[in-house]
Amino acid sequence: MFAPSSSDLAASPSRPIPPGAPGAVLAAARRALGDVPEHGIGADAALARVTAVLAAYGVDLTSPFAAAHLQPPPLAVAVAADALASAGNASLDTYDSGPAALAVERWVVAALARLAGFGADADGVFTPGGTLSNLTALLLARDAAAARLGVDVRSDGVAALPEPAVFCSELAHFSVQRACAALGIGEHAVRPVSVDAHRRMRPDALAAMLRAGGTPVAVVATAGTTDFGSVDPLAEVAAIARDHGAWLHVDAAYGFGALFSAKLAGLVDGLALADSVTADLHKIGWQPAAASVLLVRSASAFGPLERSVAYLNPEDDRAEGYDGTLGRTVQTTRRPDAVKVAATLLALGRAGLGALVDRCHELAGHAAALIAADPSFELVGGATLTTVVFRYRPADEARSDEVNARLRRALLRAGEALIGRTEVDKATCLKLTLLNPDTREADLVALLALVRAAGSAAERLVEGAA
Repeated sequence: MFAPSSSDLAASPSRPIPPGAPGAVLAAARRALGDVPEHGIGADAALARVTAVLAAYGVDLTSPFAAAHLQPPPLAVAVAADALASAGNASLDTYDSGPAALAVERWVVAALARLAGFGADADGVFTPGGTLSNLTALLLARDAAAARLGVDVRSDGVAALPEPAVFCSELAHFSVQRACAALGIGEHAVRPVSVDAHRRMRPDALAAMLRAGGTPVAVVATAGTTDFGSVDPLAEVAAIARDHGAWLHVDAAYGFGALFSAKLAGLVDGLALADSVTADLHKIGWQPAAASVLLVRSASAFGPLERSVAYLNPEDDRAEGYDGTLGRTVQTTRRPDAVKVAATLLALGRAGLGALVDRCHELAGHAAALIAADPSFELVGGATLTTVVFRYRPADEARSDEVNARLRRALLRAGEALIGRTEVDKATCLKLTLLNPDTREADLVALLALVRAAGSAAERLVEGAA
């Protein structure tokens, strides 16, 4: 079902990442590529060389020990469809750059909008990733807030927008800060809202902060925090945002995939109340990167991005239907990433994708149970979606941060396992991100055994250094 990995093409399939120090691995890969030849070596030889480099020095996401990031092994059907999209080389900015690709994207956007619970007025656009989807959403929110005040930031600049504020959970993705910086309202405009014991935004804290003043540009709710998969109380947050006239954006880059599962879809109840939603199908969706989409509840939301350019989409052509998606995105040339999603939806359907989601959720629950039962570890949280956060417990708790950091690097350097790292309450933690449905429960036992052994070795090294 999944595409062949680099290790499927190599002699030794045992490691998810090549062993060695980063500098040495990268240098070896560069040497294997060699210099750019004056006259070329031919297509077959070139492909063979690049394949060898990727096989020897790449990451194998099909390995059950690859559990670091929201980076799944891609479905074979999606990889094949992505190759078709590349071969056609269509662009989505204008009709005459790829009419079939335009039709495919509109079909996929409509399907995803229905899945989100949006009505017939909904629209959307594919972007290179969740960061740009969030940026585009906040651009639309910024201009909508300015319009309410009779300000046009495109002509007057953001200085005309008094004390702009964007409210999000303290666990929201860092792309919210990046977007605010890029949009000229500054990172200082971001107001982090405290979370509850379940790591969800507190509605009472949000309401109090909105009452405190400023121009509410947007409330950004998170449906699936990167570390814990926690989902903010979307319906309550939506009601508060509406009361204060604020745009509600839901960053569901991770959590949107829950909608494929009949079992987990309830986690994101209230999503349809948002003005805009980010969904990354290169996370829960098993697509080759990138496959992010920004959905909006009303197509009119894209108004600030409307653009007619003489050499691309002049007004008289647009009036006759010869238009593309130039007015939905900050990009011009844009590859048809929706093609692979369309092939996947047709091949597996909602139920097929839902089965993959459910399997990965079950694996996360099993991993959490194994960790909770093992005195070598401390379960910190997770298993809401497909992540589990934990710590190795050394005898000397004061050295826990150093031991946990060292053991992860040791596994990386040995090429034995890819596990994530994060920080919770200023403590260094480890993370399993389980997006390989082919992983077995026995693989999780073996993976945790590797972590335990690496932790013990790191503990001895730290004690020796002390």
